[in-house]
Amino acid sequence: MQTVIIGATKGMGRALARKMIARGDRLFLLGRDTDELQRSAADLDARRPGARTGYATCDLADVSTFGPALEAAYTGMGRIDCVVITAGLFGTQDALEEDLDRAWQVMTVNYANTVVLCEKARRYLMANDGGGRLVVFSSVAGDRGRKPVGIYGSSKAGLSHYLESLDHKYRAQGLVTLTVKPGFVKTGMTEGLKPPPFAGEPDEVADRVIAAIDANKPVVYAPFMWGWVMLVIRNLPRFVMRRVGF
Repeated sequence: MQTVIIGATKGMGRALARKMIARGDRLFLLGRDTDELQRSAADLDARRPGARTGYATCDLADVSTFGPALEAAYTGMGRIDCVVITAGLFGTQDALEEDLDRAWQVMTVNYANTVVLCEKARRYLMANDGGGRLVVFSSVAGDRGRKPVGIYGSSKAGLSHYLESLDHKYRAQGLVTLTVKPGFVKTGMTEGLKPPPFAGEPDEVADRVIAAIDANKPVVYAPFMWGWVMLVIRNLPRFVMRRVGF
């Protein structure tokens, strides 16, 4: 499978890229920092000699970079079978309430810009005979309005809504859309935050995501316990949600 990964130089994206290269996929990396992309590509090629991992700059905060980056990936690989978007921004509720410019940036990058990138990627994927796969990291934070993640969670709620709609509309035409809903994962994005129960490791989550890709699933929670946790949270009455702190 010829896969483009946005955000493969850190955290979940890096764990996923290493597992995909190990199983024989050909990868093309997109990200903001050229030096980090070069190091990540070299790391992947060392893990599987002859892999010829390509890369190009793409900043999720700058929509003008999306088209050229995807075209570079298409030119470099000849076709695109799968696009994986792991990149995004995070901020605690208190920090975003205090800094509305940062809140605007988080909401714009996580929702509006990611949707635009998905729309551009969709055209490449659907140009293939048999279609392709679009894999996008959303979050359990988007499943229910909650005190600690009101602003960040709203950006992920919008993204999850869009991805579900995309799956309904285009699955029959060959576009398989997978919404990944991680709970707390121990990466650089969550550094400094107290891990809750069921916190996941990047490799563990990557394994679950790859299994979901291969099974053509529309949604996957990772680690798996978060599916059950969010089922409970989604069904709690509002008077309970107003009283609790999660």
